[in-house]
Amino acid sequence: MRKLFLFAMLLAMSHLSTQAGGYQVRLQSSRSTGMGLTGTGLQLGASSMFFNPGALSMMETKTDFSIGASGIISKISFQKTGQNLVSETNNKLSTPFYVYGAGKIGEKWAVGLAIYTPYGSSAEWESGWEGRLLIQNIALQAIFFQPTVSYQLTDKLGIGAGLVYTSGSVKLEKGLNYGPDSYVELDGSASSLGFNLGAFYTASEKLSIGVNYRSKIMMDVSGGDAKFHVPVSVGTTIPTENKFSASLPLPGNLDFGVSYQATEKLLLAAEVNWVMWGVYETLEFTFEEKGELLNSKSPREYKDTFIPRIGAEYTLNDMFTFRAGAYYDQSPTNEDYFTPETVSLDNLAFTLGVGFHPTERLSIDLSYLQISGLEAKKNYQPDNFGGTYKNAAFIPSFGLSYRF
Repeated sequence: MRKLFLFAMLLAMSHLSTQAGGYQVRLQSSRSTGMGLTGTGLQLGASSMFFNPGALSMMETKTDFSIGASGIISKISFQKTGQNLVSETNNKLSTPFYVYGAGKIGEKWAVGLAIYTPYGSSAEWESGWEGRLLIQNIALQAIFFQPTVSYQLTDKLGIGAGLVYTSGSVKLEKGLNYGPDSYVELDGSASSLGFNLGAFYTASEKLSIGVNYRSKIMMDVSGGDAKFHVPVSVGTTIPTENKFSASLPLPGNLDFGVSYQATEKLLLAAEVNWVMWGVYETLEFTFEEKGELLNSKSPREYKDTFIPRIGAEYTLNDMFTFRAGAYYDQSPTNEDYFTPETVSLDNLAFTLGVGFHPTERLSIDLSYLQISGLEAKKNYQPDNFGGTYKNAAFIPSFGLSYRF
């Protein structure tokens, strides 16, 4: 029974890590979202602090402010192997956001501050579903604060760097194998530091090239609260209240992007994101009470992935701009350790967007992103828990930019 409890705790905690990485949020500019979430090879003004700090010093105005938010409407379904019953999530609306402010100092320097949410998700499975011992509910959020500086080395080349301070929290609930009313609640928080580096090169009046590296960030959870709702008969084996700690990595990203002004009105963009999921080799956990009894680690064995993206923007006139894009996001998960806590399937996504410019200084951007997970049979080998998963997400976004 102690082994069952230990394994259940391991699965619950693993979601803190994989949810943060497996559902990386790139909704950091409504204009970018409309163009297939490209941005490394684009001049996006203050939004470049996320996509490529090197482009910040190349912005066309002295000052640029941008805010925006998205609404993630998602649904996951699961049909266990050999059964007809289909379980679904009842997810609440998730709302990642961004706030940017930047200004030029002289002709070559630019500085700014970016606040954004590149990790965060929530999932609520039906009460009493077949996988309750793996996960029932999860809510995760991470907020990044990034002061940024950028320098224009030449008329064609800009470089930039940002220091990233990350604050994150997680709350989850999962069932325990001690009856239908037994479950555990975990509540933890962490903070850490990372960095964002970029270079932006305008090869010609039509062609721009960008490269961006966002570092791996270690999130060290310490003193998290664990509350167990279990029968009195096992109360001496399982403390009803405990503390836990763990070191959990958020993967690094290396992005390459290009943009090309094909005509006076048509702008094209292409990009590849290298997401370094390979850092998820094992997860280790330490509990304050019961010491060695609960301490353990579990293999995850994720793999790096490459995300190809394309986007286009067509300027109809001074008032309206239209956008479209697409990308393919391959799952990083290991075939032997696929759990309902991290339903990360191979995803195919399409985007649309429109920009409205009532004045020369003000831009209002709307976008829509639709993600379809390719249906697949998956298995969690340690529990022999497998079946067919499907997922979909519908994400409208709104952005407001003002420059002068």
